[in-house]
Amino acid sequence: MPKMIFVNLPVADLAASIRFYEAIGCRKNDQFSDDRAASMVWSDTITFQLLTQAYFQTFAPRPLAQPREAIGMLIALSRDSRAEVDAITEAAAAAGGRADIRERQDLGFLYGRTFEDPDGHVFEPMWMDMAAAG
Repeated sequence: MPKMIFVNLPVADLAASIRFYEAIGCRKNDQFSDDRAASMVWSDTITFQLLTQAYFQTFAPRPLAQPREAIGMLIALSRDSRAEVDAITEAAAAAGGRADIRERQDLGFLYGRTFEDPDGHVFEPMWMDMAAAG
């Protein structure tokens, strides 16, 4: 079995979050989804587990953070081109998120933008020319 990452995220509105994550390229895995959780597959090895806030709390030993008030993590998503970075960021904004919460990063060999999902979780799609980076 390959090593996998499951990113568990608390969400206020599960249906809206499902629509958002589908808009940025995820597909819903109904086998692991119900009225409290949605398993949104990003790739063969990365899945976003969207959990209603109440359900998320059953797993969390501490109070739920408010992502619009403080950032606990940044989720970087690799893309195959600068155009894909722009496309996912624009799709996020059109689907209820917020684009470019900080300035675009353009170092020539590396290009990145940021967006928030409807709950304020921060994503950083980025493209890097590995040959030029060295």
